[in-house]
Amino acid sequence: MSKLSEESEAVPHAQKQSWGAFLKSIASFSGDLSSLTAPPFILSPTSLCEFPAYWGESFEHFAAIASGKTTEERHLLVTTWFISTLAGQFTRREKETGSEKKPLNPVLGEQFIGEWNNGETTLVAEQVSHHPPITAYHLENSSKGVSFEGHCAQKTSFSGRTIVVKQVGHGIVRVNLPDGTVEKYLVTLPKLVIEGLWYGAPYVELSEHSYIQASHGLTTTIEYKGKGYFSGKSHTFTGLVGIGPSPKSPIYAVEGQWTGSSAFIKTGSKRVGEEFLNADVERVPITVKPIESQGEFESRKIWKDVADGIRSGDFEKASVAKSALENAERQKRKDELAEGVKFQTRLFDHNADDDEYRTLAAMCKHKPEHEESWTYKGKNAQVA
Repeated sequence: MSKLSEESEAVPHAQKQSWGAFLKSIASFSGDLSSLTAPPFILSPTSLCEFPAYWGESFEHFAAIASGKTTEERHLLVTTWFISTLAGQFTRREKETGSEKKPLNPVLGEQFIGEWNNGETTLVAEQVSHHPPITAYHLENSSKGVSFEGHCAQKTSFSGRTIVVKQVGHGIVRVNLPDGTVEKYLVTLPKLVIEGLWYGAPYVELSEHSYIQASHGLTTTIEYKGKGYFSGKSHTFTGLVGIGPSPKSPIYAVEGQWTGSSAFIKTGSKRVGEEFLNADVERVPITVKPIESQGEFESRKIWKDVADGIRSGDFEKASVAKSALENAERQKRKDELAEGVKFQTRLFDHNADDDEYRTLAAMCKHKPEHEESWTYKGKNAQVA
């Protein structure tokens, strides 16, 4: 059977008409595609508010950052951790379900809270904005003195036969050093290209580049390269570590697949041929409280009826529950507006212009020059 025939079978027969209508609406739509309603069969049972958990699934690499004895060692360890998270973020759902699924759009104030390794590494996330949709998150291993805090939004557009997702936002890794100082690493986000739409079997490829810019001056420049039409491997990247973006004389250079094996290569002056990372490993999913013990704002409790419908294949049940929830949220926002009440975030404080981002972005010439951020409230957070 041809690949085209196999992919065509990804669309359930009862959903082919709605899938065709959805594709036509994408092709003719002007603006951000995230506002479009997708056919139920292409929906994920997971809210986008849960996605920051992918940063913590490589919790051993995250904790290992603190073990670096020098700035150079710690910089490589931050780079290793970042690359190790990509397969979980962008290919797991395809492996588990046969195609990428559209995540559920979080409601304003939605929270996602969990941990790994018996609480050694913890995550809190909150939907801090609905228009545009923005999720803020804070990942921390307090015993190692390592944290990662950031936010992400998406701007989605249609190009040719693909959906292009520009990830808006950034994260900052902070490492508490023995001398009392804090080392900081700006992490910028890649652009996503979603292929396979016309066959009902979407999958993600990464494009363009990411930077990891350290306060000590080193920069990692990661360039993503998708599979060519006739040759090449999918999910490939090259990474250069040196002073400034795309250094001509890198200290280290690595190459490989962010879903598999990568190694140090000859263009770098050190450790040539040595394995950099094997990303094709089992990841440990986050541990969360049972749904019956969760608070009213927690993600899995909010979306339980919708997720149950999707997982059981009862798309009518999922659609009815989703519509009821979204209508209730719209009414809540209308009531707040009428009463002159402004929504207050419970876990994060807003910073209109992030000074740390501005300083680190200037070092690697990343744009935009200014960007907002959200800071975890810590003990003052109102957890669901």
